[in-house]
Amino acid sequence: MSQKPLTYADAGVSIDAGNALVKAIGPLARSTARPGADAELGGFGGFFDLKAAGYRDPLLVAANDGVGTKLKLAIETGRHDGVGIDLVAMCANDLIVQGAEPLFFLDYYATGKLDNDVASAVVASIAEGCRQAGCALIGGETAEMPGMYAAGDYDLAGFCVGAVERDKVLCGADIQPGDVILGLASSGVHSNGFSLVRRIIDKEGWNLDQSFPGLVSESLGEALLKPTKIYVRALLPLAQEERIKGLAHITGGGLLENIPRVLPEDSHAVVDTARWPLPAIFVVIQNGGRIAPAEMARTFNCGIGMVGVVAPEDVSEVIAALESAGETVFEIGRIEQGPRGCTVSGPAGMWNSSDAWSATHHA
Repeated sequence: MSQKPLTYADAGVSIDAGNALVKAIGPLARSTARPGADAELGGFGGFFDLKAAGYRDPLLVAANDGVGTKLKLAIETGRHDGVGIDLVAMCANDLIVQGAEPLFFLDYYATGKLDNDVASAVVASIAEGCRQAGCALIGGETAEMPGMYAAGDYDLAGFCVGAVERDKVLCGADIQPGDVILGLASSGVHSNGFSLVRRIIDKEGWNLDQSFPGLVSESLGEALLKPTKIYVRALLPLAQEERIKGLAHITGGGLLENIPRVLPEDSHAVVDTARWPLPAIFVVIQNGGRIAPAEMARTFNCGIGMVGVVAPEDVSEVIAALESAGETVFEIGRIEQGPRGCTVSGPAGMWNSSDAWSATHHA
């Protein structure tokens, strides 16, 4: 009895579909071209010309991240037009806190069976994130892996490389007691804490199309899937002009664990939650899960997506520059003498973190 010769397609992998996707997303990559990169796809690697980008004595800075279980909500609602922005934001925002300009980005898209419409929507949103961050999408990988993912599921990883002139590295070494802590408003939950969010949704039986008080003209799903804000264009000029002493991207670990990562020894951040309004989506999450304020403070950004530390005499000028760039800024605290850490206080109590962090923190 003769057997039919097997092909890769018989195993569930379509080379033709992959080639069609690369052809479809080529214009998306070209739309992110910038000095130093022409953003053409198809080679074995992507090139970037630092000299053409204008650098004289640069240090390269690299970051990688993913979107986490927020992807499950995107898949459930069929809304894939924001998760690529999330992917870029989580990497590019980590670069700007070092004072680095994001230069180029690569993505990894993995799924059980390639759906070119979904994949194209995701890559389109990655390209939009790259345009917002000012970096070029110079390559990526699409992996079709039958048996690894449930039907319709996919996962994302992003890799971003930036550069900063050697004498412009932002490391927080000059931060001292008396400096002012500024908080830049987040666009929502961003891309952290979604395992807890999804647990609450399941436990409470919420529908993602459901409306809640305070969520103006949007459903729960729409509020949760708002893309992570990218702060690069607003912060890069201030970092290059050395008008900011330190920056902290508020991701997993919240204010409590992320602010201390940029503080020198003997500097303690004191943050007052009464200085900014808690956005409605966080009120919904906190009430739904009966979450203690301390747990909120170390799980979510609670409305502050990026923190900057500036000298008192520079506060007005920096706030004006950030607001001119479209940011909403709050003066949320001060740096005091004390053990490196952070105290977050508010009407419901006070929570502390002293050296409860790691430079290799994976939240």
